[in-house]
Amino acid sequence: MIEELKKRFEDKQGRLQALEAQLKAVQVARKGLELEVQTKDADITKANGQLMALKTNKEYQAKLSEIENIKADKSLIEEKIILSYDESDAISRDIEKEKKVLTEEENRYLSEKKKAGEDTLVIQEQVKTLENKRNQIIPSIDKANLSRYERILVNKEGLAMVPIKMNACGGCFMGVPAQVINEIKMHDKLITCEMCSRLLFLEDDL
Repeated sequence: MIEELKKRFEDKQGRLQALEAQLKAVQVARKGLELEVQTKDADITKANGQLMALKTNKEYQAKLSEIENIKADKSLIEEKIILSYDESDAISRDIEKEKKVLTEEENRYLSEKKKAGEDTLVIQEQVKTLENKRNQIIPSIDKANLSRYERILVNKEGLAMVPIKMNACGGCFMGVPAQVINEIKMHDKLITCEMCSRLLFLEDDL
């Protein structure tokens, strides 16, 4: 459970980092565009300075056309810059929202982690108590029966003995014949489920 909470928190953290990286990329790109605008301004200033030195009307008109083209390019770049500010604002809003979500997720993660840690300590104490009881009981159990039980325990992922509930196996939920129930009541041998091979017992025997 702790790992699941941690993963969810880290996923939110990754989302925030991705947004921050996206914002930085937009800002870097905008700086590049702003440098291009400065270069265009310099080109326009230089071209304007060259106008006075031109001797023919054809050269003059060509230079004016060149200046207009530079201004048009500059205008397009400036439009991109404006759009980049809009994009930055949108990403910044998403970042603020994600920060709030991340803070909530972090608080939840830390709170649940603390609670899970406390629950784990309680469970560990319960396990220790049960292990002590088990160690006291084991010497009185027939070795062959104990070996059989432990094999089933391993094969059935920790669930070796199950009760019969409403005439059905508590492990696989398949029906248990009345004859098998009668054999269990005799208490002279271990009885297993024909379907899942788990040991069967009657809750009334507890």
